[in-house]
Amino acid sequence: MTTTVRLSLLRAPRFPDPDTDHGHHEIEVGFVIGADAAIATAEGIRINALPSVVRGAREVEPLVSVQGDGIVVSAVKLADDGSGDVIVRVYEALGRRAAGELSVGFEHREVREVSLIEDDIDDARTGGELRLRPFEVRTLRIVR
Repeated sequence: MTTTVRLSLLRAPRFPDPDTDHGHHEIEVGFVIGADAAIATAEGIRINALPSVVRGAREVEPLVSVQGDGIVVSAVKLADDGSGDVIVRVYEALGRRAAGELSVGFEHREVREVSLIEDDIDDARTGGELRLRPFEVRTLRIVR
């Protein structure tokens, strides 16, 4: 019996950024034999998102966190429009429907869904409640 493993490393889309994925790339690949989706996700995060150590007089609380099996925060950043709003990207990692809650650790007025490029969405969902389809990626704007 044999097993075939295929891996797509770059996809180079032409929209919205025609220069995406061009140039030199260094890629590190790891294998975890027999891993399920939860273990593979945890190992991927361990390899790609090294922990930051912050020293100070007290514990630093996270800006955002999620509760819910399989829901992962993949990015937290300031909005590209310079508004001071915070953009959070979450995804479902286990290949099943997931429900959870986004907790925000700073004062804010609202949380609403936006597009991947941070544009407003008609009929966007608002609030911190999350309901994701298998492997769905969602981008949220936390309005300050």
